[in-house]
Amino acid sequence: MAETTATQLPAIPPLTVLAEEERMFQSTSREFAQKVIRPHVKEMDEQGIFKRELIDEFFAQGFMGIEVPEAYGGSGGSFFMSILAIEEFSRVDASAGVVIDVQNTLVNNAVMRWADEAQKKTFLPRLTRDTVGAYALSEPNSGSDAFSLVTQAREQGDHYVLNGRKLWITNAKEAGLFIIFATVNRDLGYKGITAFLVERSTPGFTVGKKEDKLGIRASSTCELVLDDCRAPKANVLGEVGKGYKVAIETLNEGRIGIGAQMVGVARGALEHAIRYAGERRQFGKTIADFQAIQFQIARLATDVEAARLMTYNAARLKDAGRPFQKEAAMAKYFCSEVAERVASEAVEVFGGYGFTKDYPVEKYLRDSKIGKIYEGTSFMQLQTIAKLILGQA
Repeated sequence: MAETTATQLPAIPPLTVLAEEERMFQSTSREFAQKVIRPHVKEMDEQGIFKRELIDEFFAQGFMGIEVPEAYGGSGGSFFMSILAIEEFSRVDASAGVVIDVQNTLVNNAVMRWADEAQKKTFLPRLTRDTVGAYALSEPNSGSDAFSLVTQAREQGDHYVLNGRKLWITNAKEAGLFIIFATVNRDLGYKGITAFLVERSTPGFTVGKKEDKLGIRASSTCELVLDDCRAPKANVLGEVGKGYKVAIETLNEGRIGIGAQMVGVARGALEHAIRYAGERRQFGKTIADFQAIQFQIARLATDVEAARLMTYNAARLKDAGRPFQKEAAMAKYFCSEVAERVASEAVEVFGGYGFTKDYPVEKYLRDSKIGKIYEGTSFMQLQTIAKLILGQA
């Protein structure tokens, strides 16, 4: 038999091995979160207010325009780099992670993909310099059933007149630019939905009350009121009647951002639990010396690693231009489950102390809950995953 030589394949780096630029960016994000964000976390959580000076720092350091091309004032990075920053910020404070997540994975992404050149030149430099963005799809009776929205856009000359209410809009208190979804014709169903770029100063547009929430308390969540709000036709994002496409495809990317948020929350909670287990002494030794605690931490660390791998894989697929909808839904679903479980068990490691606000882990537990709810509930992720799997089968 002739001797055969195996084909030498090029070495493919492990999923968690970062390129030099990515590693430097991750390190910068981690150091910034530790030194600049952490000192304000407890106060912001208690007051339910995100400090504007921190947001100004986010802009100054380029965290609000990570993927935006340099020609429009951004950092010219990758989607994966946005995921790294969201994870590192959320490890310290989930509210900070939310601020840059919505800006990068939803608002900036939608404008880069769907805006015409005039809109890009108008809005992207502002979104990278000083203007917070918000993404307004949900309504009082339109949550998981997003396309049952009733906010109307009536054509009038060179404008559309918008009327309706939006609820649960993240970053709304701080935002200067909103992507508003409204229908030009309810009889057309989802084919009537259109996306509009609406500035905060637009007459007829009002930011309503801020919700008092269980978790991510510093992150603002507000209602929006549109009362004969006039949006120029030049501010239609994408095509009239194609807003459903803008919404769906942007949310696919946003789910990876939520995955990164939840990985950060889980990491932060686990790190506190590990540190405490090495300090707390009972029965003459640290609780980390007990097999029960060792096994508990081992299980949680395994969950966190799996969640990180799923999130990184989805982000890499997106950057590679490969299909990623299933992987994004899986990452959001799994990471949300992991974050809640890790944070809950971290509280148990702390025992009675963990149940008090004097110790950090109760906040991670409160912050983790939203992962199963916003940008598509866990049940909606399961539905998406099932449809894709069965469709492929």
